Amino acid sequence: MRRSCSPLSLVLLGLGVFLLVLAPMLAWYVEPRAQRTPIDIDSTTVLAGTGSYFDQQEVATKDDQKLTVTRRVLGNVSESEKHGVAVWDVSQTIDNPKTLKLADPRKSFQWTTERWVTDRETNRPVHCCGETPKRFGGDAYLKFPFGMEERGYTWWDATLGDTVPLGYKGRQKVAGYEGLRYTGSVKDQVKVGSRQVPGVLVDEKDRGQVNAEEWYSNAGIDITVDERTGRILRVSIAPKVVLRAPGKDEDKVTLLQSDKLEFTGKTQREQVDLARTDSDRLKLVGETAPVGSAAAGGLLAIGGGFLVVRGRNRPAGQGAAGSAT
Repeated sequence: MRRSCSPLSLVLLGLGVFLLVLAPMLAWYVEPRAQRTPIDIDSTTVLAGTGSYFDQQEVATKDDQKLTVTRRVLGNVSESEKHGVAVWDVSQTIDNPKTLKLADPRKSFQWTTERWVTDRETNRPVHCCGETPKRFGGDAYLKFPFGMEERGYTWWDATLGDTVPLGYKGRQKVAGYEGLRYTGSVKDQVKVGSRQVPGVLVDEKDRGQVNAEEWYSNAGIDITVDERTGRILRVSIAPKVVLRAPGKDEDKVTLLQSDKLEFTGKTQREQVDLARTDSDRLKLVGETAPVGSAAAGGLLAIGGGFLVVRGRNRPAGQGAAGSAT
C-alpha cells in the first residue's frame, strides 16, 4: 500500500490550522491593541440651553437667555507620538446671544483652554507634556474608558477642578443608539476661585475693588456613553456660578446659571455616528472575525485532515477520484 495525499488536502489543513491560530490572536492580541484613544482627533461639540448670565456692559444679570457652550478638541499628534500618550488641546467657550454672533473665542462670555494628557489604553491621566490643569484626574473626561461597565465612575469637572462621582442609571437610547447612562451632581456650592470686581457689585460699597469669591454648583450631570468605545453620546449639565463678598455666605451676583445645557441634536447624531463606526470596527476585530475565523478554520482543518488520512490509506494506483480501471 502506497501512502500519499493530494496538495489540496495539505493546503486545506494548513489554512484551517492558520485560521484556528488567528482567531484567539484577533480576540486576545489585536483587539486590545485596537482599543487606543485616538491622537489625531479634531472634534467640536456644542451644548445649548437657556439660563442667566452677567452682562458686564449693562452690569446686570440677564435672565432667560440662550446660552451656548462650544468645545473643540484637537489632538497634538507630534507630542502624542513622542511620549506615547494621548495629548489633546481643549478650547471651550461659553457664549451669550451677543458674543455667539462674533465667532471669536476671545470675545466670548467665557473662554478657557486646557491640555489633557491621558494613557491611550486605560484613559487614566498622565502628568507630562505641559498638561493643564495639574490636578487633572478621574476615570472620564472628554471620553470614558473602553469597555464600559454597569458601575460608577468618576468624571472630571473642569469648572470644579475636581472629580465628581457618577452612578450608573441603566441604558438609554440616543438618536436610536443604545448607551449607558450615568448621573451625578455638585449639590453643595464649592469655592472655585476669585476675581477682582468693584466692591459695590457685592455690596461692599466702602471698598473700591475687592477679590470676590466664585462659588460653583451643578444640580444635574447626566451623561450617556457608548458601551464599547467610551465615546460620550449625550451630555446634560445644570451649572451655577455666583459671586460672594470675601468671607461672606450670601450670593450677590449670578455669573452663570442654567437648569439644562445639553448636547444639540446635531452633536448627538454626530457622536452616535462616530461611536457606531468605532464600535463596529472593534466588534469586527474582537468578535465577528475571531468567531468566523475559528468556525472556518475548524471546518477546513477537519476536511483537510480527513483528505490527508484518506490519501495516505489509498491503495497504490488508485486515483484521487476512485479506483483506476
